[in-house]
Amino acid sequence: MNAAAHAERTRLNIIKSIADEIGAQPRQVEAAVDLLDEGATVPFISRYRKEATGGLDDTQLRKLEERLAYLRELEDRRDAVIESIRSQNKLTDELEAKLLAATTKAEVEDLYLPYKPKRRTRGEIARERGLEPLADLLLADRQQVPVEAAAAFVVGEVADAKAALEGARDILMERFTEDAALLGRLRQHLRERGMLRSRVFDDKKEAGAKFSDYFDHAEPWAKVAGHRALAMMRGRNEDVLMLDLEIDADDPSPIKPVEQMIAETLSIRANGGPADAWLLDVVRWTWRVKLHTNLSVDLMMELRQRAESEAIDVFARNLKDLLLAAPAGTRPTLGLDPGIRTGVKVAAVDATGKLIDTAVIYPFQPRNDVRGAQAELARLIKQHRIELIAIGNGTASRETEKLVADLLPLLPEPRPRSVVVSEAGASVYSASEVAATEFPTLDVTLRGAVSIARRLQDPLAELVKITPKSIGVGQYQHDVDQYRLARSLDAVVEDAVNAVGVDLNTASASLLARVSGLGQTLAESIVAYRDQHGRFLTRKQLLDVSRLGPKTFEQCAGFLRIRDGAEPLDASSVHPEAYEVARRIVQACGRDLRSLMGDGAALKQLDPRRFVDERFGLPTVRDILGELEKPGRDPRPEFRTASFAEGVNEVADLKPGMVLEGTVTNVAAFGAFVDIGVHQDGLVHVSQLADRFVKDPHEVVKAGQIVKVRVVDVDIKRQRIALSMKKDDGSTAGVVASRGDAGRAPERRGTRPPAKPAAPVVGSLGSALADALKRK
Repeated sequence: MNAAAHAERTRLNIIKSIADEIGAQPRQVEAAVDLLDEGATVPFISRYRKEATGGLDDTQLRKLEERLAYLRELEDRRDAVIESIRSQNKLTDELEAKLLAATTKAEVEDLYLPYKPKRRTRGEIARERGLEPLADLLLADRQQVPVEAAAAFVVGEVADAKAALEGARDILMERFTEDAALLGRLRQHLRERGMLRSRVFDDKKEAGAKFSDYFDHAEPWAKVAGHRALAMMRGRNEDVLMLDLEIDADDPSPIKPVEQMIAETLSIRANGGPADAWLLDVVRWTWRVKLHTNLSVDLMMELRQRAESEAIDVFARNLKDLLLAAPAGTRPTLGLDPGIRTGVKVAAVDATGKLIDTAVIYPFQPRNDVRGAQAELARLIKQHRIELIAIGNGTASRETEKLVADLLPLLPEPRPRSVVVSEAGASVYSASEVAATEFPTLDVTLRGAVSIARRLQDPLAELVKITPKSIGVGQYQHDVDQYRLARSLDAVVEDAVNAVGVDLNTASASLLARVSGLGQTLAESIVAYRDQHGRFLTRKQLLDVSRLGPKTFEQCAGFLRIRDGAEPLDASSVHPEAYEVARRIVQACGRDLRSLMGDGAALKQLDPRRFVDERFGLPTVRDILGELEKPGRDPRPEFRTASFAEGVNEVADLKPGMVLEGTVTNVAAFGAFVDIGVHQDGLVHVSQLADRFVKDPHEVVKAGQIVKVRVVDVDIKRQRIALSMKKDDGSTAGVVASRGDAGRAPERRGTRPPAKPAAPVVGSLGSALADALKRK
């Protein structure tokens, strides 16, 4: 087969395999692969090439992209292995057929084992000493007495019959460990029957108390949940736990099933001739010394990969929920980064997120300047007409929240609203190059307060500035493959940014860099062009940006918005390439484009099929009609917050039976963590999420969702809080608002219950506040 025919066959095999995996037709996969190879991004293909791919969504396309990379690597490795064996003149038609039929890298490597260049082995040394005929003799004639047969081979470096038999054993052991078919059967047997057992080292019980659930734990390898696997592996890495893969440990048979499988390979019988007994000893030795160890390593690696995939998937889903959380919107906001001795850092930003003022207040020890702190906050609120106060949820969060709660009733209407916001990753942003570029003269500690304020206004626009894994919504994120994690999270960020769309005239370089087709360099070029020439009036102006050519324009234009520009369609997600279709729709209505946009009644009277042409099919026309109906719509829900219970500030304040409102901060495979305002998230175990069986917690809750929970148990010493969302006891615990109906807060946030009516401003504190409110 020539190279071109081989390449085509390989391509078709990959396409068929992916189509089967993602539930699509080969023609759909082929179209998507071609587009990816041409440089198109997943968001672009998903949104603007539905006719070509038959409507594959971004989830299918991401899976396709991942599997495409794996299968191409598999093909490259397969070709390299075949060429290596061919160069040794050992490639048979049967072996080549097996290699071509292999569906995983592990199968290819198993088949390659006997031909893989390796260091000089004990089996090789035995062959050099002329002992292979002895091994073959004992296999062929089971009536041979091994010691007597070995006597004829005691020559040269072979000292005696014992040494001869050891050499023959080494040769046979090597054959067993390089038998691909046998390895496959044994590996599958271990998958089905293996038990993962963990035990604690006697001297590590106290130091490793956090792993106490696994001090003496065993469960089938096939059923080990990812989070438990990673927990046990972490315990092993910290030298607290011993971890073993046991197989048939309780089987009383004199010959274990795994040994029997090896023996059957060469028809070795327990009650056969003298050579059979010796061969059975070889089988047992091979299993104990080589195969058990090698296969255990393989399966532990497989378990880790399985657990990592699960953990990365959980992290990705949580991150997506946070990125697409409800924005508070363009409202002047005060960001508070709580601190005790170092003070509370304060930053005021305007409705666009521009920094307009900063301060540091010291309401806590050692200064305890409550009056001065509240007076300064009152001044900032009045001077900048603050509507929202974002309070970081770290150290001194509840104390700072109380400070603000005590202040708000003393202020005139309209009063701002205080919200607790997750500050995860804020410190990473503060010390980053992005923050230094944005605020070169601003103190690092104040940059965090700016980030907290902005992430309340628009979580997506601010969180894209932070390395995704620093946001902290994963399980065992530091234990997984960091490259795979980064790739997965970057894909999530890209999908989220492009799903929402980006304002071309206000977006930061960090946000623009995540737009389809753009990267950091082009994003910075766009910002530089904007700084030099002023705001963009049309999308076409992007072609004037240095190094932004037609191909890049095609990929990015539909995701960039220009509000109040020269071209009304530039404010929508309609791609410039389809503007003519949109204009035909407008013409059919006999209306002005600006007046038609948003008129759903008029647009719904149109038949989409009228506007289909050779280039744009029904899916694109329907998308255009939908966009004209709600131009530039934001897929994120409306802003809403949770209300924390008054007087419940610490874990010690919790009592079993309490029903509280909180925000889901993290969803793991074993349940959901909920912030109820006590500095420590509580856990709703998967068994407590609903009055029904729940396999995947994501079926019930999402990160950022507001829920009501019932306190089940409180362990103050270990700082553990057990919560329930079950309703079978008549409580109101459960989901307050779902993902699709304004039920997600943008971050880990909460508000106190509405304050009582304001009392007259009296005393020295009242005087200080009055003076502050008088000052501009």
